[in-house]
Amino acid sequence: MSLKKIILNASFAVAGLFLMVGCKKSGEPKGEQKADKPALEVFALQTGKINSTMKIPGELVSFRDVDLYAKVSSFTKHIYADVGSEVREGQLLAVMEAPEIVSQLASARSRVEALTATYKASKANYDRLLETSKTPGTISQNDLDQALGKSNADLAQLKAAESTQKEIATMQSYLEIRAPFNGIISARNVSLGAYVGPAGKGSEFPMFTLNEQKRLRLVVYIPEAYVSYRHQGDEIGFSVKAYPKEKFKGTIKRLAGALDKRLRAQRIEMDVLNDDKKLLPGMIAEVSFSLSSDPGTFVIPTSSLVNSTEKIFVVRIVNGKAEWVDVKRGMEVKGQVEIFGALTQGDQLVMRASEEIRDGAEVSIIQKEK
Repeated sequence: MSLKKIILNASFAVAGLFLMVGCKKSGEPKGEQKADKPALEVFALQTGKINSTMKIPGELVSFRDVDLYAKVSSFTKHIYADVGSEVREGQLLAVMEAPEIVSQLASARSRVEALTATYKASKANYDRLLETSKTPGTISQNDLDQALGKSNADLAQLKAAESTQKEIATMQSYLEIRAPFNGIISARNVSLGAYVGPAGKGSEFPMFTLNEQKRLRLVVYIPEAYVSYRHQGDEIGFSVKAYPKEKFKGTIKRLAGALDKRLRAQRIEMDVLNDDKKLLPGMIAEVSFSLSSDPGTFVIPTSSLVNSTEKIFVVRIVNGKAEWVDVKRGMEVKGQVEIFGALTQGDQLVMRASEEIRDGAEVSIIQKEK
């Protein structure tokens, strides 16, 4: 083939290629095509109720416990209880001796007896003068007044002595240590002959520690977000490590009514009956709380809630346009979440919401099948 023919064929091929490209371009529409409105699946907002279970650690403490100290400085004479002793209210636990108190009491009694005799004499003298003064001119009014004053002074001294005697007698009764309520002695820090006294004055540790065990307190701190779900009188279940197969129950009796400033949680106390004394003060319990939402609360799928860096919202469709509605979230359980905001029952919310659905954008909707 000649060179001239080859060049001619190549020219025809290039011209055909340019012609095809030109036809393709001329067939394309000018300008960008208008995008279709996004189709979104929506559902009607309804009220609902969701339930959940929360587990929180708690502590079992004695319903009542007390450290028993000696009221007066003395020496231990007798001990009638030891660690583990179950005692009744008023039962004698220990007896101390303080010889100086015995001497003071004897002296006070003697003084009372002496002042009693003095008062009787002055009272009798005044009574005689008063009777004699009924005859005119026999007793001056001054002598009668002096006799009355002497009698009243002797009576005042007698009453003061009697008060002192009672005070010393009361101190002597403090030499006996008795149980203030039914319970078990959990600690004993004294031996026979030991010097004892008030806290910080002869006794670094209490003589006895008494705990009530047939009724315990279960103390739990409820986080701020859940305080509205618990009420006085609710029955609560719990377990302890010592008896992993057993379930125990308690009833909420006391709520602090304020949050702990460090924990940001409310202290609640439950009464636990413990007649068999299986549970011990100091045990750590695992408390199970059943949380139920208010039946009038709006509940939506979690996919409908948008949690952006700026706010939490849902997308509501109104007249074919998307509208962002700020909400607050509540309890979330198994793909369902409580929401609180300016919403009404029956509002059309987007099933799978996101920030890509811009506020005010026009959309078409696909109604969720029931």
